[in-house]
Amino acid sequence: MIHALDCITLGAALPDAALQSYAALLGHSPAADGTNARMQLANVRLEFVAKPSSVDEGLAGIAFAVGDLVKAGHLLERRGLRLHLADGDGGAGRLHVATDSTHGVPVSLVERKPPAAGDAPASIGAGHDAAVSGLDHVVIRTPNPERAVALYAGRLGLSLRLDRSEPSWGARLLFFRCGDLVIEVAHDLKAGVSDEPDKLWGLSWRAPDIAQTHARVKSAGIEVSDIRVGRRPGTRLFTVRSHTAGVPTIMIGPDPPAA
Repeated sequence: MIHALDCITLGAALPDAALQSYAALLGHSPAADGTNARMQLANVRLEFVAKPSSVDEGLAGIAFAVGDLVKAGHLLERRGLRLHLADGDGGAGRLHVATDSTHGVPVSLVERKPPAAGDAPASIGAGHDAAVSGLDHVVIRTPNPERAVALYAGRLGLSLRLDRSEPSWGARLLFFRCGDLVIEVAHDLKAGVSDEPDKLWGLSWRAPDIAQTHARVKSAGIEVSDIRVGRRPGTRLFTVRSHTAGVPTIMIGPDPPAA
C-alpha cells in the first residue's frame, strides 16, 4: 500500500528563509516554484509552511505515497483509522489521517508513482560527494512503543525491521522500512509507558562523504559538531546545530576504510 515517504512539512517563522537555509545545508537547489517554499530531493520533498514564531518551528507533518488513494483510504478505514480530505486547492489528492488516530503525529496520504530514475536535483556550490544524497530516517518520539507498532506496522502496513532496547542508550528503538528510508520510533526507557501523544521530532540525512559534507556546511557558516562514530556499524555522523528550522538534525555517512 504505502511505497514511500512522499513529503515532510516543516513549520518556520519565515518559510522562504528556511528554504534557503536548507538549500545551504543540504547542498541542493530549491524547486523552481514562485508560489511555494519547497525542495525536491531524490527520495523526499520538503515543504515549508508559516508558523507564528520561531518557538513553533519544527516538523509539522509527513505524507506517505500510495499507488491508489481510494483503495488505500478504504483499507485504512477498515483498519480503524479516521480519514478526511484536505481542504483547499493545495490539498487536492490528499487524505489526512485524524491525529487522534495517529496519536498526535500529523500524517497524510498522497497518490504518487515512484520517481523516475535521474530525477534527483543538482547540487549547488559543492561537488556531488559534498551534497546529501537523500533522507536516511525520520525520528518520532513515543511514550508507548507497543501502540506505535500497532499503528505503523499493523494499520499503516510498514515493515518493522528492528525492535531493540538498549539500556546504555536509555532507549527502545523501532525501525519501520518505508521505501528506501526508515521511520524510526524512539522510546525513553526511563520515562516509562504512558498514553501521552507521540511527537514528530528529527531528521537524519545521508552524506556519501561525511568529511566533505562536514567541510562544506562549516564553510557555509552552519554550526555543526565534530564528526564522531555512529551507532550503526560502519558509519560516522555529525550533529547540525543551526539552519534547521528547529528540527534536531544529523548527517550520517559511511566510515571510509582505513588506508
